[in-house]
Amino acid sequence: MSSRFTSGKWAIADCDRCGQRYKLKELKELVIKTKNVNILVCPECWEEDHPQLQLGMYPVEDPQAVRNPRPDGSLTESRDIQWGWAPVGGGNPYASPLTPNTLASAGGVGTVTVVLS
Repeated sequence: MSSRFTSGKWAIADCDRCGQRYKLKELKELVIKTKNVNILVCPECWEEDHPQLQLGMYPVEDPQAVRNPRPDGSLTESRDIQWGWAPVGGGNPYASPLTPNTLASAGGVGTVTVVLS
């Protein structure tokens, strides 16, 4: 039984994106969001279906919460919160008993040497 279409061996077609002329066999089908959109593009214009376009198409469960969590009671130092920027800690005299600030800053100034040749 014969086919209803020719082989297209010598057929010429235009790229649907850039308009350049190519052999029909060189053009590739463009797929967007896992669907063939019936657009034929040249190898330079062709791009594969990007996975980020498929967001929301597949269910993804990524739970973040822990059932029945327990606090870390071994280190009381880990529970101290240091607020080291003004006006939250240290810079505000009314909040200093509530937000302790035991952070110590250190800084220095160096020298710059210029060599002329």
